[in-house]
Amino acid sequence: MATTAPEQATSRWTKEDARAARKRNAKLHRKEYVWAAAFLAPPVIGWIAFLLFPMAFSVYASFTNWNGLGAMQWIGLQNYVNLFQDPYFWKALWNTLFYMIGIPIGLALSLGLALALSRKIRGRTFFRTVYYIPVISSLAAIAILWQWAYNGDFGLVNQVLALFGIQGPNWLMDPVTAKPALVIMMVWKGLGYSMILYLAAVQAVPRSLYEAAALDGANAWKRFTKITWPMVRPVTFFLVVTNIIGGSMIFTEINIMTPTGGPQWSTASLVWYVWNKAFRNLQMGYATAMALVLGILVLIVTIIQFRLNRANNFSID
Repeated sequence: MATTAPEQATSRWTKEDARAARKRNAKLHRKEYVWAAAFLAPPVIGWIAFLLFPMAFSVYASFTNWNGLGAMQWIGLQNYVNLFQDPYFWKALWNTLFYMIGIPIGLALSLGLALALSRKIRGRTFFRTVYYIPVISSLAAIAILWQWAYNGDFGLVNQVLALFGIQGPNWLMDPVTAKPALVIMMVWKGLGYSMILYLAAVQAVPRSLYEAAALDGANAWKRFTKITWPMVRPVTFFLVVTNIIGGSMIFTEINIMTPTGGPQWSTASLVWYVWNKAFRNLQMGYATAMALVLGILVLIVTIIQFRLNRANNFSID
């Protein structure tokens, strides 16, 4: 049957209308793309300007002889060759690794405090506040106070030891006691932060699990190992990773309490050594190479932590 004229007109109108609708949709989509690009531009530009470009510039600077002000002189891998032959680098790396001893100590103490303060005891709010105050206090002020406390002549630590008939050393002036003294101070400083996270995790454990375990005859140690510890493992994983990253960047405490790197270079950390090379000796290229090596080491350790976490069939989600 032949198509009538009205039907042809309707068909043409439908096609033209569909074409116009597609154009309107395309225009609307273009506007959406423009607005999406406008909202995404600031973080992308910030990422390029403050992360990607400085990182690329640092990689390039690590292959140069540069004092931070003058022209860069390309020297290839010489900075890295000098770095691995530098005994002060290895000493600073060892000191940085030694400070990591405070991580398991601090986590164990924090978990113990969290378990204690999760109970219904009098004054627990006061104790929670007291333990958290160092976290929000100025690190520089705390470092100065601990420097006074560690003084060998009139320090508070030696005065307390004298009450028990113990002659305390000059803590920060003795290469044997300087690093342990700093570890004690850093553990004390971060105790409240880890305690609060553990406290939140402990309080989130369902009480019904403990009640069921008690009915089955499980003692306190069994309840801890089978219920509490598995339930707080996400917090432990988070704290281990963040503390390793933070511990690798220790600087302020050393720069204030032992500004020369301690006796016999016993307290110098890698970041402190990087700062000295960059801003005291004006060896920016060498300092940048050292900073990149430190960043790679921290990245490797972090990846290992995630691998171990995955191998244990454990998810932080």
